[in-house]
Amino acid sequence: MRRALLPVPKVSAEALAAGKRKLVWDAAWASITGAWSGGVVLVAFALSLGADPMTIGLLAAIPFMSQAAQLPTTLLVERWRRRKLIGVSTVSVARLMILLLAVLPFLPQAAPRVGLLVGGQLVVAVLGSVAACAINSWFHQLLPAASLGAFFGRRLLIASVLACASTLSAGYLIDHAPFGDRRFAYAAAFVGAGVAGLASSWCLARTPEPLMAPAGPGPTWRTMLGEPLHDANFRRLLILLGAWNVASNIAAPFLTVYLLQQLGYGLGTVTTLWVTSQFANAIALYLWGRLSDRLSNKAILAVALPAYFASTLGLVFADLDGLAEVQLLLLYLLHVLMGAASGGIGLATGNIGLKLAPQGRGTAYLAVIGLVSAMAGGAAPLLGGAIAQWFSQSELLLIVRWISPSRSEDMVVLGFAHWEFLFALSGLLGLYVMHALSRVSEGKEISERVVMQELALEALRTVNHLSSIGGMIGGVLPFARVSQWRRDIRRGRSSTPG
Repeated sequence: MRRALLPVPKVSAEALAAGKRKLVWDAAWASITGAWSGGVVLVAFALSLGADPMTIGLLAAIPFMSQAAQLPTTLLVERWRRRKLIGVSTVSVARLMILLLAVLPFLPQAAPRVGLLVGGQLVVAVLGSVAACAINSWFHQLLPAASLGAFFGRRLLIASVLACASTLSAGYLIDHAPFGDRRFAYAAAFVGAGVAGLASSWCLARTPEPLMAPAGPGPTWRTMLGEPLHDANFRRLLILLGAWNVASNIAAPFLTVYLLQQLGYGLGTVTTLWVTSQFANAIALYLWGRLSDRLSNKAILAVALPAYFASTLGLVFADLDGLAEVQLLLLYLLHVLMGAASGGIGLATGNIGLKLAPQGRGTAYLAVIGLVSAMAGGAAPLLGGAIAQWFSQSELLLIVRWISPSRSEDMVVLGFAHWEFLFALSGLLGLYVMHALSRVSEGKEISERVVMQELALEALRTVNHLSSIGGMIGGVLPFARVSQWRRDIRRGRSSTPG
């Protein structure tokens, strides 16, 4: 088995084709592992074991903090030069740990079940970070650059579909637990996640690894990481990315807790909300991607960031008294908006980092981006957990009082309780994120209105390809001709629409 994990001098075309098929299956199995042992399922599992807000924040921070393990892993990879052996071994141990977590629900109440869950997740995250460092270097050399887009697009599509289906199935399983005991449902989910993870490891082990090219002496870490910090505009980008990670991660990890505990929804409903957000993210990512080549990343962020923080702030009003159907509809709309905005933010923040990094020195610049994002993203959930713990018994009400000779009546106009403080704080921090964005220079400035017009046009073009209704809408609302007419008027030419 160890020989199968060693690199080969040359990878034939047939071996490469077979390896790419195995990597698609690897992503499919890994997406099932993540859906059944992470995300909303992990948060619900932790709550069932008695986790408090600080523990939820710590679980959300662990994946960010574990990224620091990639720094020493790069030295290990360069010295040992066995990326497949390192990656497959460490990720397999991590997935065995997921299997062991399935016994936690059956431990006695006096046992430190929450502490064991946190410790297990730390081991899984650190080993996963080590594996990712080795595997990414392996894939970078193995896969031809000319076909990366098509290959990873197909791989990501299959993984996303399976992740959504698996999350829904996990939510249904836990809400309809066998024997009426959710311990069996959680145990089944983690066992399934571990088995799927080992299947993913088997697919990785069947993928060839070429020999690493000989490396000469390179710069020290201090030199590599210090250079980006002396670039004034890049420093402003780092402040933007750090602020975004703090503002978003101070509240986002606790959304599942808010829906389960404060609003009282079942895990099945929560998973459908998550899948709705992911579906909106996928569609919007396609539209944002078509715009990113024509418009600046900064312009996309100027539209997507306010939309994200407005939807986060909108969660404060989800707990207002009213019809349950209206409340659920509002939550679905907010999840659609958050998912669509997240797609644009993820695409633009990744692209702007690549664009502002000098040609030929991107490794150091992107490493600093990863380090800043990991530090900010890891600190934010811990801070959010502490704030939520502090406000757990607090409530802020804005009351209007009507007094007349016949009666006196109080009406609550606005109220904040527990988790809603985090959503309001995230929205307020979004104002600073927008200020930090305004200080970053990317080149040509493009207004938000142009971005909205282009996004509407791209959406209509997509609908035109899918439905004849789109042609009718395009005829009734000729946005392109109206926009051209307005530009002609500004230039002083007489023209009429159509």
